Amino acid sequence: MTGLAHKYVEGSPDEPVLLLLHGTGGGPDDLVPIARQLSPTSALLAPAGPVSEHGAARWFRRLAEGVFDHEDVVFRANQLAGFVLSSREEYGLGDRRLVAIGFSNGANIAAAVTLLRPDAVREAALFAAMSPLPSPPRHDLSDTRVFLSNGEHDPMAPPASADALVRDLRERSADVVAHRHPGGHQVTGNGLVAAAGWLNGGGGEQSTGT
Repeated sequence: MTGLAHKYVEGSPDEPVLLLLHGTGGGPDDLVPIARQLSPTSALLAPAGPVSEHGAARWFRRLAEGVFDHEDVVFRANQLAGFVLSSREEYGLGDRRLVAIGFSNGANIAAAVTLLRPDAVREAALFAAMSPLPSPPRHDLSDTRVFLSNGEHDPMAPPASADALVRDLRERSADVVAHRHPGGHQVTGNGLVAAAGWLNGGGGEQSTGT
């Protein structure tokens, strides 16, 4: 058993499996439209956040808006990594390429798993993510690819915290594409186009500011 409530939709074995990680208050179906824009025939693995904040599903606890419970971040990142590895066995995924797609809180847990557990997630497309941990371990992430799309006026994931995440990843030798848009806490059309290019092997669009 995988340990997290989830949905799985089989897809083309020639396309990456997309691990869909919703934002606060969301659910497994939230990112399906985004996933289908990025890779229409991919298999989808969509768990539900195991933490409840006043009834809203989340991936880890927080102490206040923008203030994370870092101990819980580590615990939940390892829980999600275990789910990914067990899902590979349960659904016969073998060594198929897997890419995490996360928005907001889902992007933050994806970033944490990428930093903490490269055995589980080595590729991630993060929308409106911020730094999930103050001092991540110095894992070698030279085989890791990350795309980030952040808004210049995002009050929930401020540019400085997004920059810190980019810096942490690059310092560990990850291949990082940082896309910026002039909006706020959202997924933009331009961000999806850039992410699709990145997902399909291109470098994507890298803007200044990171």
